[in-house]
Amino acid sequence: MKVSYLNDKFFSRLESLSFNLKSELLGYFGGRHLVKTHGQTVEFSDYREYQLGDDIRRIDWNLFSRFEKYFLKLFTDERQMKVQIFIDCSASMGRDNPQKQAYAVASAAAIGYLAVHNMDKVTFNFMSGNKTENPFGTIIGKTAFFSAISGLEALDFDGEDTDIKTCITTDRDMSRGNGLSVIISDFFTEYDWKAAVDYLLYMKRQVLLVQVVTPEELDPTYDGRVSLIDSEAVDSADPKNMKLRITRAMQKAYEEALRDHTLDMKSFCNKRGVQFLSARTDQPIEKVLFGQLIKAGIME
Repeated sequence: MKVSYLNDKFFSRLESLSFNLKSELLGYFGGRHLVKTHGQTVEFSDYREYQLGDDIRRIDWNLFSRFEKYFLKLFTDERQMKVQIFIDCSASMGRDNPQKQAYAVASAAAIGYLAVHNMDKVTFNFMSGNKTENPFGTIIGKTAFFSAISGLEALDFDGEDTDIKTCITTDRDMSRGNGLSVIISDFFTEYDWKAAVDYLLYMKRQVLLVQVVTPEELDPTYDGRVSLIDSEAVDSADPKNMKLRITRAMQKAYEEALRDHTLDMKSFCNKRGVQFLSARTDQPIEKVLFGQLIKAGIME
């Protein structure tokens, strides 16, 4: 049964929020993001002395009358950001857990809506195996955004283990230095997702990682003899599928491995200035998205 958090109340809460960028934008003019370069908006920034070839219409004649020197008025540039949202569509992200799938979709929709509400561009990129699909193209404006929402909610999470590095580094629509790239995944993968983050940073993009996890993944309660089946295995005879007896020692080893994995993720992100948040599916979606995104500095 499908679970959905997307409704008018959900989107209305985003109306008063905006992105908080920590890097300079090289994107298109016409957005709402103020940058330190000087341009043609009405927001005053600074003065500088006139130089041969400057636009004489920007000379401040009041200052000339006081100092008998020519000074130009400088105004702040406004740029349009491009938000790239990469969604891990492997089976572990929700084939057998509708709530985990709904959390991933809601995270993507919230960030996408925030983009178009602030006059930015957005793309939804669905990753599975080593391939990326972008069925909606570049979305500009709320009309195009809501046309894509039904397709986003119908997304199937039943793919193979996602090679995040290959999916992102081979993306033909990747642009340099003009906005935010978001990766939504549980990051329970054998592939090198860190290389994908390093590539995005090399492309001068701000990066946000959203880890979606369930209570069962954080604190499994299995005991006794069980059959473990890899949800992303295409072959029922895959060696990852096995029958075994769960002991307390195994549970402790899992807890330690999970703790090390989480600490490694946080340490990696901190060293590179990457924002990271973990979304537990047993927490209210509003607390995760609105609370943690503001706390992380992505929204303001």
